[in-house]
Amino acid sequence: MSPERILVTGGTGFIGSHVVPLLRTASAAPHGPALRLLTHHRPGPDATGGGLQTVHGDLADPASLRGVCDGVTTVLHLAARIGGTPEECRTVNEEGTRALLAEAARAGVRRIVQLGTAAVYGDGPHRGEREGRIAERPVSPTSETRLAGERLVLAAGGTVVRPYLVYGEGDTWVVPGLVQLLRRVPHWVDGAGARLSLISAPVLARALTELALAPHDPAPPAGRMLHAAHPEPVTLRELVTTICQALDLPLPSGEITLDEALHRLDTYGPGARRPLALVTVDRWYDSRALWSLLSTGPGAPFAEAFEECAPWYRRALADAR
Repeated sequence: MSPERILVTGGTGFIGSHVVPLLRTASAAPHGPALRLLTHHRPGPDATGGGLQTVHGDLADPASLRGVCDGVTTVLHLAARIGGTPEECRTVNEEGTRALLAEAARAGVRRIVQLGTAAVYGDGPHRGEREGRIAERPVSPTSETRLAGERLVLAAGGTVVRPYLVYGEGDTWVVPGLVQLLRRVPHWVDGAGARLSLISAPVLARALTELALAPHDPAPPAGRMLHAAHPEPVTLRELVTTICQALDLPLPSGEITLDEALHRLDTYGPGARRPLALVTVDRWYDSRALWSLLSTGPGAPFAEAFEECAPWYRRALADAR
């Protein structure tokens, strides 16, 4: 049997920056897999040691992917286009994934694991549903095209892992977006009782890494989608309180309705409503199927886990001012 070699896309992104060090550790072990990193605009990490090889390729340019899967046994597909025009999203998330899968098939890749998103389910409410029990109703070009890419991976026999809100070092969206939202609407909205699925980036990275490193015989289930979340959903009130206390930010004051909050956000222009819509409706998902497959656990509850990354958020938010 050929030696194990893992190709990672999106290795310099938010989740990739947590995954690659884990894979490099595994690669450095005796009989560990070789590691190949697909890079685009940003340079990859130091390619000396740890069995790491970098190759240049662009998911928006299928011709540039020719040969990137040669000798590869597993593809860990973490790259995605977040935001941009519908065509830009489609080019990377759907057509780029299609081209990558074609290369994987040509090279005889045995396993594909993709980082997806529970945002493909749309606006909810979603209350503890298992995989396959929720209609997929994406509401943005990003989610629509990511869903299209996920379906291609599933049809090819790959595994798709869907988190909802991911926090931790490198996060530029969840906590920063919530902090901005609180500055614009510094009040509790509709009681802040919506329950949400969260997972820390280090825990998600460990889960993805374990799926990528799992023995091929017996292999993890193919053509399967798995939710990734801590088993305990977090209410919006708990989420906001934990963040504010850890980052020395003022807690919201008073209560307003969702309609009042949306009206205030309208003054900030198109798109200002969306962050509030993402956290004011129940969106939590049954993730037992994922954890039943892994030795990796879901980690500490949110309030405890957030303490570990709070110093990084303090520095990041200070630098953003």
